[in-house]
Amino acid sequence: MTRSQRDEILERALTYPYAVPERSFLYLAGEALELPDGRRSRWPAREPLLAYGANAAPAALARKLAPLPDVPLPVIRGELRGFDVVYSAHVSPYGAVPATLHESPGTAAPVYVLLPTAEQRAPLAASEPNYEPTRLSGIELRLDPAAVEIVAFAATPSAPGSASLSAIDAFLSRHGCLSLAGSPVALAAIRALGRSFGELDEPAVLERVRAHHSPERDLESFVLACAAAGGLSALSELRGP
Repeated sequence: MTRSQRDEILERALTYPYAVPERSFLYLAGEALELPDGRRSRWPAREPLLAYGANAAPAALARKLAPLPDVPLPVIRGELRGFDVVYSAHVSPYGAVPATLHESPGTAAPVYVLLPTAEQRAPLAASEPNYEPTRLSGIELRLDPAAVEIVAFAATPSAPGSASLSAIDAFLSRHGCLSLAGSPVALAAIRALGRSFGELDEPAVLERVRAHHSPERDLESFVLACAAAGGLSALSELRGP
């Protein structure tokens, strides 16, 4: 493995969940563009898909949708109430501890709603071997009202002035959430309101996992070993504080 390859693996792991615009946007060929106002009728009906970790990041979408660079993907910013974005109890095939959702009354997590075509949905699903397709029902998912006025999709609220959904498809971790001293650990990079869980950034949570599971390694070699092995699942509960 070359130094540049090592650096690429480490950067991808340690910078999870990557930069995402704090607004609704149109993803196209690796870029986050403005939604095309005034073209609502041009968008065919699409089934929405919740993105709460890296799946709305243009850098992640560029990898996942590389075979379809010229197919636009509307991305609507939203707020999911009663949930927080926490770490999953596994290390991904690219060496990061990725995200999942956990119920958290009183919390409002910033999320995104992807509107993929069926052609785009297939590679998105194929990129999630550690996640189970799940229908979230009975939820309160508030959407960017300005974006809803622009983009028509299959579950667009029909009530005038409404910009919320009560059900949506999502990918949830097959391994559950990572536990630190008996509690889920939230992603510090995801700025949820009313957060009740403790939080860590990605380098800090990877260091906790490394110290618990591979104390003989340094962080760099641990991340590289996880990536070489295709990830690490069923992480044990971590000790506090």
